[in-house]
Amino acid sequence: MTNPSSAMPVPPAGGGGGCPMGSGAGAVPLSGPGFHTEPQALYRTMRRDHGPVVPVELPGGFPAWLVIGYRELHQVTSEGELYPRDVSLWNQWENIPPDWPLLPMVGTPMPSIYFTAGAEHRRHAEMVVPALEAADPFEIRQHCEQLADRLIDAVCSRGTADLVAEFAEPLPVLVLARLVGFPDDEGADIAQVLKDLADGGPGAQKAHLRFGEHMHRLVAAKRAHPGDDVTSRMLAHPEPFTDEEYALDLMAITAAGHLTTADWIGNSTRLMLTEDQFADALSGGRHSVAEAMNEVLWEDGPTQILAGRWASRDARLGGQNIARGDMLLLGLGAANADPHIRQQVTDQVVRSGRGGNNAHMAFSHGEYRCPFPAQEIAEIIARTGIEVLLDRLPDLELDVPAAELVRRPSAFLRGMTALPVRFTPVRTTGDAL
Repeated sequence: MTNPSSAMPVPPAGGGGGCPMGSGAGAVPLSGPGFHTEPQALYRTMRRDHGPVVPVELPGGFPAWLVIGYRELHQVTSEGELYPRDVSLWNQWENIPPDWPLLPMVGTPMPSIYFTAGAEHRRHAEMVVPALEAADPFEIRQHCEQLADRLIDAVCSRGTADLVAEFAEPLPVLVLARLVGFPDDEGADIAQVLKDLADGGPGAQKAHLRFGEHMHRLVAAKRAHPGDDVTSRMLAHPEPFTDEEYALDLMAITAAGHLTTADWIGNSTRLMLTEDQFADALSGGRHSVAEAMNEVLWEDGPTQILAGRWASRDARLGGQNIARGDMLLLGLGAANADPHIRQQVTDQVVRSGRGGNNAHMAFSHGEYRCPFPAQEIAEIIARTGIEVLLDRLPDLELDVPAAELVRRPSAFLRGMTALPVRFTPVRTTGDAL
């Protein structure tokens, strides 16, 4: 069986080396400290200089378009035939080296729910989405409470902790590992694999290989001994898939749900520790936890830029000429800050008297958006994890000035490298898990 993570890009028939109009000297490099420190300031400059669709340059000098306008992003994600999530259309494949660091994030042509389009994407979705939907929310909460207590037990007697490394990052992958059918002892290695992938550094290719190996072993184990888990339900789907397809879909489920949920936990906790309006959450205010989580999806979303869509034909978007095969990156964080939509949201909230609005693009939009069951699982993990944390460590405080918190060096993902905290030491739960 071919390992899916060993698949390398093949230039599609007819693919040229076209570049976005306006790139070159005018293109914005998609890297640098501005994305880590003040991305919204950077997006405002982009909007002023280029409008809602910005010519950008990926590491290695490869051109793309970054869609930062809310309406334009809605248009791209709604028009699946014109802008499919079909990576094989990219007109740069003949120029991409096999060791390009962003390759695992951008993807290569492969038969998975995340890298297929049209009818083939729907075929995968019809197998994956019901398998996720059948997960019992009460059971997910139980897993999350148990695993959150276990992680807190490891630090609670110290009085200090790094909530990123010791709580926010391990919790989602440990819960997801249980849901897809892994034994707990494999969760830690999968968490490191996914972190290496997200960082896009020199270890990304090796991490991708290890990730695929984990999933192939899981498929074989569940075929031999099925259980009440996502993988077994996928294998029981009436339409047959290859082992490669099962493994790739499991990789997509786990990767998409892990670091984004970890950053949702981390960014929400940071917000509650640094903003007075969310102080109630630290004294058990459940409503404030939900409000902080929603605020993060608008202002500090875990996924700032999503790769991507590819134009199936020449098109015009946001005043720019898009060539067939051009890559479009979805600027989810920038679109949420689009002044046009933000004024409408503010007006709606004032009129309704509600404290939140869910019209953000944090989970993308359209046919290829994050499936609702996956979104619900992420929300349960994040909210339950934060609530357990605040119940166990009620006097949690930052252990460094807020200005010293460091963001992950990625234009694509928005999270912190560490979240040092202090608290009054407490006893462990003593539960045998």
